Amino acid sequence: MDGVAAAAYPGDFTGRAEIRYAPQPDGEPDPGEVVWTWVPFEEDYSRGKDRPVLIVGRHGKYLLGLMLTSKDRVPAASASRDYVDVGAGGWDRQGRAGGWDRQGRPSEAKLDRVLQIRPDSIRREGAVLDRARFDAVAAGLRARHGWR
Repeated sequence: MDGVAAAAYPGDFTGRAEIRYAPQPDGEPDPGEVVWTWVPFEEDYSRGKDRPVLIVGRHGKYLLGLMLTSKDRVPAASASRDYVDVGAGGWDRQGRAGGWDRQGRPSEAKLDRVLQIRPDSIRREGAVLDRARFDAVAAGLRARHGWR
């Protein structure tokens, strides 16, 4: 991403918001969908990389999203305030290597950092997260951030 676009990043979201699940098969990014977008590094917003992000709501003109990671941070059958297991899905690059129908590696949603994303910065949609897995993420956001 160029410096102008990186400078336009409004910063991480720190308020409270309403969690929404509203995926629509319309080509536009919606809450409940995993998309690919540029994510700035926490320590330096001018640098970052393309990552899968779960859209969880909106705040003004921005989408609110949680970065997904394939690194296992939460042991099976345990809980964390920072991560929620979301399983495997079509958003994973390794899974896509064999075609879009491949599921890829298991992922976790990072709860301690909420991204503000311009809808026009979304590079592509990766997959829709099913309602049960989305609800598990929503419960984590409510517990950690007091969201509705």
